[in-house]
Amino acid sequence: MHFAFTDEELLIAETAKRISADRLQPLAEILDRGEGRNAFLANLKLLAENGFMGLNIDAKYGGADAGSVAFALAIEAVAYGCASTAVTMSVTNLVGEVIQAVGTDAQRRAHLPKLCDGTYASGAFCLTEAGAGSDPAGMATKARRDRDGFVIDGSKIYITSAEYAGVFVVWAVTDPKAPKGKGISCFLLEAGTPGLVVGKAEKKMGQTGSATNIVHFDACRVPASSLLSRENDGFRIAVGELAGGRIGIAALSLGIARAAMDAAKAYVKERRQFGERIADFQGVQWMIADRETELEAARLLILQAAHLKDQRQPFGKAASMAKLYASEAAHRATDTAIQLFGGAGYIKDAPVERYARDARITRIYEGTSEIQRLIIAREVLRENA
Repeated sequence: MHFAFTDEELLIAETAKRISADRLQPLAEILDRGEGRNAFLANLKLLAENGFMGLNIDAKYGGADAGSVAFALAIEAVAYGCASTAVTMSVTNLVGEVIQAVGTDAQRRAHLPKLCDGTYASGAFCLTEAGAGSDPAGMATKARRDRDGFVIDGSKIYITSAEYAGVFVVWAVTDPKAPKGKGISCFLLEAGTPGLVVGKAEKKMGQTGSATNIVHFDACRVPASSLLSRENDGFRIAVGELAGGRIGIAALSLGIARAAMDAAKAYVKERRQFGERIADFQGVQWMIADRETELEAARLLILQAAHLKDQRQPFGKAASMAKLYASEAAHRATDTAIQLFGGAGYIKDAPVERYARDARITRIYEGTSEIQRLIIAREVLRENA
């Protein structure tokens, strides 16, 4: 099997690593304290100017057209420096891919260049509701036809980047009488649309530099041209595009885990007990060996899913496997890093407690670990049949 990256993929990975080290990593601790928003937005603009907000978007719309493998490598490198920046980058790429996949040429030309060049600081993916998380087909937000368009009413929760997003992809029920999941449509709204109200930012355990907001739709009137794809085709779009988003979250998980383990490895080579470096103790070495083996396996799963997507082959099961394994491995890696630091790992002066908080959400968003297991089992059993 051939694992070599293309020159373009290597260049993208190296550029991401450089930006991450120079601009993102120094800001991560400041963002964790709830400060540095202007610098954060400046970094998003820098990433856009270097092609990272449209990595899988066609060049004619301003994208890098670099593919999913390049996207995974870049997200890992960015997350190594700052998970909050990485999740914003991942969701923005996801929004761009939704528009490219199902939007009209007019919708693509209106919005994709602005996502790719940083005119829009980010995009927002408005699917989750208070009563529709793992079961998005149970959403209550509605869009009713009115004159030459639609009127949207309802609320979405946990929306990444909502307060500085330039464009929102929004799901709403358009046929309440249809079977569950069959009467949902997808819409494209610009920030500032009357009736689209971004609510409070949530106070989170981790990834605090990235805003997560409630979004309300209060008699939000949109033209018929805002409809993405066909009416009542929204659930298919959501399910299909979430699979690609899981590659991003898997790579983000790996980046956080790599940062945690690199910090831990540096620490155990300096810390001495009983007259020796603790890196020379067999118990410590075995902890490191187990985590490093898991992270290497996670990387291979991520690259396999990304490669399948680039080859336009079915990749949903592979993406769920990558997301499940990488996020669970990141949980174990960040926990091990704290253990290797000992008491120092529990203190905010060391970065590993932040890595643990940043990694925790990866087992929840873009589909919980439990949902990934259901998807994997369903696909495996279907193949077996």
